[in-house]
Amino acid sequence: MNRKIALSGYPKRIISLVPSQTELLFDLDLDEEVIGITKFCVHPTQWFRNKQRIGGTKKVNIELVRSLQPDLIIANKEENEKTQITELEKIAPVWISDIDNTETALQMIKSIGQITGRDDKASILIKQIKKDLALLTLHSQQAYRTAYLIWKDPYMTVGGDTFINDILHKAGFENIFSPRSRYPEITLTTIKENNPELVLLSTEPYPFKQKHIDELSIALPGTKIMLVDGEIFSWYGSRMLHINSYVQGLIIKISNP
Repeated sequence: MNRKIALSGYPKRIISLVPSQTELLFDLDLDEEVIGITKFCVHPTQWFRNKQRIGGTKKVNIELVRSLQPDLIIANKEENEKTQITELEKIAPVWISDIDNTETALQMIKSIGQITGRDDKASILIKQIKKDLALLTLHSQQAYRTAYLIWKDPYMTVGGDTFINDILHKAGFENIFSPRSRYPEITLTTIKENNPELVLLSTEPYPFKQKHIDELSIALPGTKIMLVDGEIFSWYGSRMLHINSYVQGLIIKISNP
């Protein structure tokens, strides 16, 4: 559930602590209202270059935030630290999203639209995303037994109660670790024992590269191993508009020998 807060009016000085929600704020036409973002809020490029950066998602510069005098801070339960949220609540109202699937992501978009006075734009965006997600599910034909890795040393994957798992499922990928919760640590032996047809290496949060494909190919002969855009699979804002077209291209690459 996304957290409810009480505001006296539409916010005029917003700080966003979540990259995917920062991009959403841009697409809701809140350029003047957003005064601060994190160093990981790389989209849109012009905001990344020109907006005040207030630290990282886990290490917010509290005093800098205080100096900016925000009237709303937008955060996420998983991406931001609870202790820092407590400190930030002393500065301004903090709205916190809690995302574990596409349904809660769409509710987040609706809620942010409501509290920022962008209901109409949010509604249009939600309709577009729902249409794309429907196409995604329609086009997903073969269920590839898949391991989706987000970290190395130790290896970490995604469980069945995550946004990424929901996207994988809708895209036609059978997450072999869906019985697990959140982001469990696993070993190479565990991956082998679960016999995946496909291993997807996300470009974030760990920056997997070709050398990691080469390493795993030795340990997992016969398994298709590919790099995938982590933003597409994990950003739960307006970037969901790009999921269908990206996955269709990915399926073509998987199908090619």
